[in-house]
Amino acid sequence: MVSGVVALIPARGGSKSIPRKNVRAFAGRPLIEWSIAAARAASNVDRVIVSTDDEAIRDVALACGAEAPFLRPAALSGDDTTDLPVITHAVDWLNNNEHYDPTMIVQLRPTSPVRPHGLVEAAVRRLSAEPSMDSLRAVVPSGQNPYKMWRMDGAMLSPLLAHECAEPFNMPRQHLPETFWQTGHIDVIRRATLHQGSLTGRRIVPQFVEPHFAVDLDSEFQWEQAEWLARRYRSAIVWPVPAPIDLRRFRMLVLDFDGVLTDNSVTVRGDGDESVVCDRSDGLGLAALRERAFPMAVLSTETHAVVGARCRKLQIPYQQALTNKGDALRAYATERGVSLDDVIYVGNDVNDAECLRIAGLAVVPLDAHPDVRSSADWILSRPGGRGAVRELCDALLAAHST
Repeated sequence: MVSGVVALIPARGGSKSIPRKNVRAFAGRPLIEWSIAAARAASNVDRVIVSTDDEAIRDVALACGAEAPFLRPAALSGDDTTDLPVITHAVDWLNNNEHYDPTMIVQLRPTSPVRPHGLVEAAVRRLSAEPSMDSLRAVVPSGQNPYKMWRMDGAMLSPLLAHECAEPFNMPRQHLPETFWQTGHIDVIRRATLHQGSLTGRRIVPQFVEPHFAVDLDSEFQWEQAEWLARRYRSAIVWPVPAPIDLRRFRMLVLDFDGVLTDNSVTVRGDGDESVVCDRSDGLGLAALRERAFPMAVLSTETHAVVGARCRKLQIPYQQALTNKGDALRAYATERGVSLDDVIYVGNDVNDAECLRIAGLAVVPLDAHPDVRSSADWILSRPGGRGAVRELCDALLAAHST
């Protein structure tokens, strides 16, 4: 059978620059889900397939609505593995195991998650309308013209590129050829091009992308920049929609203190006393839940009296100076006859990891530590001590009013 357009998302498990980045939460959703969502939004893409060597990535991909019918061999999952054998392996597997041979393959790299609406559909449509072209590749204007770039020739600099004019590196930028940089947003490849032993062929049509959407994720700094960019242009890009969470089934809310009810900062006076910053709107949200007789508690490792002072004002039971918050959460739920599956826990740092793991719903503020963000069921849109708890309270109130 020859038919269809297949979106292929390569996602190996051995990333070293940002460990486990393909399943790490990017702006609240697993990174790989951004590419899956972009592919699923295109009406002219028939199948969305993730090629991975990692079972955890496969499970996340399946939960996000993609197919993952095979695990990629280890020989095709190294740091130096190029795209061509990965795509060829996937297409050959589909042909050999399902007798399915797509006419076009859409490659979506997870490390370029910020994609404008309609990009995938437009790219497929454009290559379809250019039968003489072998492939399509997303590009943006080069941030720096390569004619002004250099390489080392022994101990000296040597121009990176030659030019028909002498010393192009000394010429005004306006007099140099316009150049473009390929992004990872999208490649569209004809099946016949793969038969040539090439990912691109010789005739490549460009798909222009706005430069501000061009990101790559190879460092923590780039990750932070890209998350800011995604939120800045939220309405213009494909944003994964999480599966709805039915909050009606939950019967208890348990909160960490620092970084959840506070902004995680502390002011230390000359006499050693400390003060923290809280959000009044969080208090109003918790008061509304209390009026509905919804059980709540605070569990904290903090020893300072400010924890008790704030919780007493909010009229919330609390425990502090805890050395094992997981055991405290288990005991608290057992004493009140509530299953851990029915508990919502909100934490922000690594000392909350066990509670987040054992609770029925793991919730973190927007500015939570990356190690707990990656395992959260829900990343709130507000930081700790800046309305995150109010956001959750409002959602709980709305759910229990229906």
